Amino acid sequence: MSWRSDALCAQTDPEAFFPGKGGSTQEAKKVCADCTVRKQCLEWAIDHDERFGIWGGMSERERRRYKKRTRNQ
Repeated sequence: MSWRSDALCAQTDPEAFFPGKGGSTQEAKKVCADCTVRKQCLEWAIDHDERFGIWGGMSERERRRYKKRTRNQ
């Protein structure tokens, strides 16, 4: 997981990546949009069935949809 040391989220408030129910994900997604390791982060979250937080610019619900779409290709 050497990509984690290059992740922009490591330099920001971790609370933004784990918003409470109904909380905004926009701040975290903005950070992810500029991150050079976004793809690795997303792949890790999908491979490890991460159920909480914003990973690779996607929420848990978005990751489930993405996983379903890519599995059917």
